[in-house]
Amino acid sequence: VIVVDGRGHLIGRLASVLAKQLLNGQRVVVVRCELLNVSGSFYRNKLKYFAFLRKRMNSNPSHGPFHFRAPSKILWRTIRGMIPHKTQRGMEALNRLKVFEGIPAPYDKTKRMVIPSALRVLRLKPGRRYASVGRISREVGWKYGDVVDKLEVKRKEKSAAYFEAKKKTECFEAKAEASA
Repeated sequence: VIVVDGRGHLIGRLASVLAKQLLNGQRVVVVRCELLNVSGSFYRNKLKYFAFLRKRMNSNPSHGPFHFRAPSKILWRTIRGMIPHKTQRGMEALNRLKVFEGIPAPYDKTKRMVIPSALRVLRLKPGRRYASVGRISREVGWKYGDVVDKLEVKRKEKSAAYFEAKKKTECFEAKAEASA
């Protein structure tokens, strides 16, 4: 299983790399989807999302298209668009994907990867505008941004405490090795 940290990645570039991996049979987990970026100013991207919200089934809007507000579901739908999701192979590929806001329990203790070809700092020219998917989501109706932020603060405190303890034990091990 590849665990990818979404922070600072451009959503489309990340999605295309992951779509290929999924079709090749790799299991992929993406955490911290709320920190994904999209190029272009925040205002422009917000207008684009509102234009997307206007697209609906005229006779019965509950028949689709469904407009996901959560950042993880936005990424999921972006990846779905790059996969032949109506075939058996595509369905199986999508089943190999998991997406999360924040970093939930089993993945907070695993090594997280970045994908250099999708990183904003390496791909976007300095000075170009970009927007956070989490901020766009909050503007268009995602209700759980504050909950995720609170849980992330708690997780960071726990991981900082763990890191301090780890540093201390490494220091003791180094001293023991030096004295032996």
